[in-house]
Amino acid sequence: MTMFDDYISCRLCPRKCGVNRYETTGYCGMSAELKAAKASLHQWEEPCISCENGAGTVFFSGCSLRCVYCQNSEISNNGYGMAVTAEKLGEIFLQLQDRGAENIELVTATHFLPHIISALDRVKSQLKIPVVYNCGGYELRETIKRLDGYIDVYLPDIKYFSADISRKYSSAPDYFQQATDAVTEMIEQVGKLKYDDKGKLLKGTIIRHLVLPNCRHDSMRILDWIAENTSSDSRLVSIMSQYTPFDFISSDYPELKRRITKMEYNSVVRYAENLGIKGFTQDITSAREEYLPHFDLEGII
Repeated sequence: MTMFDDYISCRLCPRKCGVNRYETTGYCGMSAELKAAKASLHQWEEPCISCENGAGTVFFSGCSLRCVYCQNSEISNNGYGMAVTAEKLGEIFLQLQDRGAENIELVTATHFLPHIISALDRVKSQLKIPVVYNCGGYELRETIKRLDGYIDVYLPDIKYFSADISRKYSSAPDYFQQATDAVTEMIEQVGKLKYDDKGKLLKGTIIRHLVLPNCRHDSMRILDWIAENTSSDSRLVSIMSQYTPFDFISSDYPELKRRITKMEYNSVVRYAENLGIKGFTQDITSAREEYLPHFDLEGII
């Protein structure tokens, strides 16, 4: 049995759909063939991730969460991308490092875990920069355990507290329990925050949270959990204002057809400050489409 046998009856994410991805696609929309849509230097991450040269970001196609408002819907829901072997993926990591990438940032990679581990096994000894795992938070704790020793920095979302909201927007009523279990494992794995002399994060966890329209109280419940269950020396929190109401969002969700207000965002930020939570915030003008990645197979072809 090899690690690629995971695709035969896939249970890599909390969906545990159990399909044979060599014959069909899973909930993530992907087969057993890895697909990626872009590999580039990305300047718009948190300052300790992008630093001077940008994160060496690899965007993978498909997603096990598939939120109705996803800013990367072209790849997460529509499956845009190009087939890449594990060997080629390792070469892409090294090419990004040669271009000056501050790290290798894997974006939404869990449904391709066997390929990710295989690629890192091939090149980890040659990588001199951290490996960052950027995910939507909807992860199995046992899957994250398999990444122990491969990942230096975790960059998960905690999107929802309410099961009703996570069911409505992501068909995942168990989201909060799965995400908090996974984040707890991530923090235990990589330990306390560690930086180099230029302020680049070498080890640690950054928890991201995107404030959604009409959901500021849900955001506050997430912040309560973070304050009560994690230590300030082991994580930062990034509170994002960049929610964008794309035209593709269904009319079934009229509340998502607007940007968040300054009041909504600022009230969440103030709540975090009152809890003593440190990290990053965004200007409300970050909710602009020009900040979003353009998927063009850069670095993949």
